[in-house]
Amino acid sequence: MKVSVKEIPENEEEEILIKCHEIDEEILALLHRLKLSSERLAVTVGDEIHRIALQDIFYFETVDNKSFFYCASRVYETKLKLYEFEEMTQGSRFFRASKSTIINAMKISYIKPSLSGRFEVCMENGEKLTVSRQYVSDLKRKIGV
Repeated sequence: MKVSVKEIPENEEEEILIKCHEIDEEILALLHRLKLSSERLAVTVGDEIHRIALQDIFYFETVDNKSFFYCASRVYETKLKLYEFEEMTQGSRFFRASKSTIINAMKISYIKPSLSGRFEVCMENGEKLTVSRQYVSDLKRKIGV
């Protein structure tokens, strides 16, 4: 597959053009990743609403019926439900790690086996998370092991 990049002046609108013989699973996955890379989500900080890029999220977690996005150094509350975030990021590098956590595989620094078939992941910001035994295969698939 040929890839071309052309720099344009600031006053021109940026665009991505894909030429293909047919729209297959690989093209659909690429389109989904492109869409996710530019998507921003509304999050609450006190009485302020911020917009953060999906690619900046390390993981998503629900605790006591509240949902949170964890980024490099901040935590944001959101109104999204776990299943909504999972649907939104389907086909991307995010994967379910437990009943209450979805992790961005691109933000994992390293992984190591833990007790009872679980895995521990260390994120780029130093946080350590547990991947439940039933989701270890998803983790391995996302990181290519």
